[in-house]
Amino acid sequence: MTYKEYESIIEKRMKAGRFKHSKNVAKEAVRLAKKYGADVEKAGIAGILHDATKETSEKEQFELIEKAGIKLSQLEVATNKLWHAISGAAFVQVELGITDEDIINAIRYHTTGRAGMSLLEKVIFIADFTSADRDYEGVDKMRKVADRDLDEAVLEGMSFTIADLAQRKLTIAPDTFMGYNEVSFLASLKKKK
Repeated sequence: MTYKEYESIIEKRMKAGRFKHSKNVAKEAVRLAKKYGADVEKAGIAGILHDATKETSEKEQFELIEKAGIKLSQLEVATNKLWHAISGAAFVQVELGITDEDIINAIRYHTTGRAGMSLLEKVIFIADFTSADRDYEGVDKMRKVADRDLDEAVLEGMSFTIADLAQRKLTIAPDTFMGYNEVSFLASLKKKK
């Protein structure tokens, strides 16, 4: 399928505001992919599809996850805020027939991040933070960091996520901690050089 075909499918699955966000993430993902050398076509596709199940019922999300053979941890079962990324990855596999692991993982980990992120995963993670429709406190700083260094932006994004969730006393995914520790460690090595 082409990007336009995926866009048409997604438009029917969500409200106008969420669709606008998805288009903005895809646009930002393409820009970042060009800047940092990721696959531009994959970036656009993962960007437009990243929130494919965000407005899908929890029941349908859980069914998609089961159909894709994804086993949720106890924490994931109890934290339904994480489901849309996991069920989104399941949706693109089961319903759209996407087999590209990089696209699937970019969708699955776009909210939590993780250790060992591919270049495409980093691009989607940051594009979701910095898309044109985002207006949270600190977004301008995040955009500047993203234009300077993608790995630094990933560290900034994970730091923001951990601090925000901790402040609100919400569950923090282990993938986020492991990703943060990895990028923080790599950043410290980079500074020593």
